[in-house]
Amino acid sequence: MDSVNKPLFQNIFKSENEIPEEFKVQEIHQKVYLLNGELVEWKGEVQNIYSPVCIPTENGLQRKLLGSIPNISPKEAMEVLEASVKAYDNGLGEWPTMSVEGRIQCMQKFVYLMIQQRDLIIKLLMWEIGKTLADSTKEFDRTVDYINQTIDALKDLDRESSRFQEAEGTIAQIRRAPLGVVLSMGPFNYPLNEIFTTLIPALIMGNTILFKLPKHGVLAHYPLLNAFKEAFPKGTVNTLYGKGSEIITPIMESGKVNVLAFIGSSKVANGLKKLHPKVNRLRAILSLDAKNAAIVTKNADLNVAVSECILGALSFNGQRCTALKLIFVQKEIAEEFTQKLSAAISALKPGLPWEKDVKVTPLPEVNKPMYLKECIEDALAKGAKVLNENGGFTEESFVFPAVVYPVNSDMKLYHEEQFGPVIPVVPFEDIEEPIDYQVNASHGMQVSIFSEDPQEVSRLIDPFVNLVSRVNINCQAQRGPDVFPFTGRKDSAEGTLSVFDALRSFSIRSLVAAKLTDSNKKLLNTIVREHDSNFLSTDYIF
Repeated sequence: MDSVNKPLFQNIFKSENEIPEEFKVQEIHQKVYLLNGELVEWKGEVQNIYSPVCIPTENGLQRKLLGSIPNISPKEAMEVLEASVKAYDNGLGEWPTMSVEGRIQCMQKFVYLMIQQRDLIIKLLMWEIGKTLADSTKEFDRTVDYINQTIDALKDLDRESSRFQEAEGTIAQIRRAPLGVVLSMGPFNYPLNEIFTTLIPALIMGNTILFKLPKHGVLAHYPLLNAFKEAFPKGTVNTLYGKGSEIITPIMESGKVNVLAFIGSSKVANGLKKLHPKVNRLRAILSLDAKNAAIVTKNADLNVAVSECILGALSFNGQRCTALKLIFVQKEIAEEFTQKLSAAISALKPGLPWEKDVKVTPLPEVNKPMYLKECIEDALAKGAKVLNENGGFTEESFVFPAVVYPVNSDMKLYHEEQFGPVIPVVPFEDIEEPIDYQVNASHGMQVSIFSEDPQEVSRLIDPFVNLVSRVNINCQAQRGPDVFPFTGRKDSAEGTLSVFDALRSFSIRSLVAAKLTDSNKKLLNTIVREHDSNFLSTDYIF
């Protein structure tokens, strides 16, 4: 940790004139927020937004100022809530009563307007959260794909629901209806994609949205405010800026939020739910804590294991809920595995997000470098070592990945979700050890198993499918493809997300039923034929 290859790190942060013109960004001082279909001017207190990218100055390295956002008070927050409540109007508003085809057309208009802002949003993702150009581009494009897949999934769902069903002398049409006002709160690590995996399905199902912007990645949404305004009826989407601890509390205490869509920590989620006066009326869709383990046995292909563990542990600097945050390796191969792992990590290129082939970038959370240092020092004090050259090197917002070995249950890194570029490696003798770890863990999202032995893999699959929600074989943990279910056990999640599951998560089955009589047949046929109801319909949406 003390041995640092100075040439590798001496020029991570560049002066303003060294940054290519195509990647420079103008400061954005946002003076508006979206309220009831209007971009309302804000004249009050603001919050400055700084980049993890530092600029050398006479006073040392300083995080670059990117702009500022409104810092609204609880008073304005309640006005935003009321706009969402009014737009929903107990399910009688324009948006919740609109036909499925009408809502799809609005969403298609939003996608069209969103794509026009692609270059700016990608640039802001790089500057705001330190995500590489490739990953920022992937996040934007994947989000657009997700929206289009959601539209297609809703068409399929509507086609399935467009027929009447008969049973026991009763005829009915069963469709999905919205739930009400959705409070959507997302994380900084995927400030566009993760948030939209809840916001978009909630919106297209007819709910109105109270959108709390993430702490980091907030300016990346500024180019989309007008798209929300132009694409959807007034009050359908309203935005919240400011300190969550101050503005979210009165909103939840009002009891007017019907659905909490939250991606973050289980501690915060539990606190939010307890604020609601009628928790039984609150539906929660939550993606929370994770300490995903990898298990590398003596029967693994070590080259595959090393490659996938690096992807799993260090994609976006390990700042993913699906990241591999603890690696169990069988003692017989531990030395060879850690040597290969350390060598591969030492070869990773550090730098700024837009630089070619860069793999390690600055971290957006101001306190994260110090926290990671504390975790490493705790492990060192209890017998571990940092194996790779430059591991744990820190300069302002930048931290180079550290392979820490051997880690044991007395160390913070064994239990705490580090959410950063530190890779704890735990040696084990008996395969029951990683199973016991998962049994006793408070989380249960994913696991990755590395072995070429069919019987060994089988013995691990069977217990782990009942301990986590996804078992990965010889590959990293990850969310995608988006058509696959994404959820977790224990403190890791509540509800299930996928292109299909999310539509169901943010809606409820409602039906119109009547006795199967000639007069009722005539009545229903007339309603359908004349298109008098947006709910009752046999139209086929192409």
